Amino acid sequence: MADVLVLYYSLHGNVARMAHLVARGIEEVDGMQARVRTVPKVSAVCEASEDSVPPAGPPYVTREDLHECAGLALGSPTRFGNMAAALKYFLDGTASEWLSGTLAGKPAAVFTSTSTLHGGQETTLVSMMLPLIHHGMLIMGIPYTQKDLTSTRSGGTPYGASHLAGPHNDIAISDEEQRLCFALGRRLAGVAARLA
Repeated sequence: MADVLVLYYSLHGNVARMAHLVARGIEEVDGMQARVRTVPKVSAVCEASEDSVPPAGPPYVTREDLHECAGLALGSPTRFGNMAAALKYFLDGTASEWLSGTLAGKPAAVFTSTSTLHGGQETTLVSMMLPLIHHGMLIMGIPYTQKDLTSTRSGGTPYGASHLAGPHNDIAISDEEQRLCFALGRRLAGVAARLA
């Protein structure tokens, strides 16, 4: 079995739920399995540090996860049209993987959740693509053969899966959004399997 890394940061749980939907799509592809990981919060206090094991949810990502993955799905909530600081902080620390080409040639996809419909879903997805392009990854979106892209009234973009959570982060992931997360994972794993 080859692993596709599903790496995300989630504050209110919506991106975490999307990550598990993407993971389900990955595991629909023969010979592929999802390795779900997260990143710790960034502390405003320089001396503070997170425990090495999160109190709940999946483990924190390690360098080995990057080396061992056949592909990468990256998820973040939107922060003013950009990825969350915790995810960017982790990516900023991957210079040794960049220098060694650890991720070069591997497929990647992105997903996000926003509070408002026009809260920067697409710019957040693009912001997550930029470091992956620098790593030499092959960026994958969602093609319009996925009919939900033309019918959704909430999240869903050709750049990657997205979700409209509402200003109180209490809107459930819609059926269309779920299917697009699943399709993104399945497509990513399918390409990773062919490349492997």
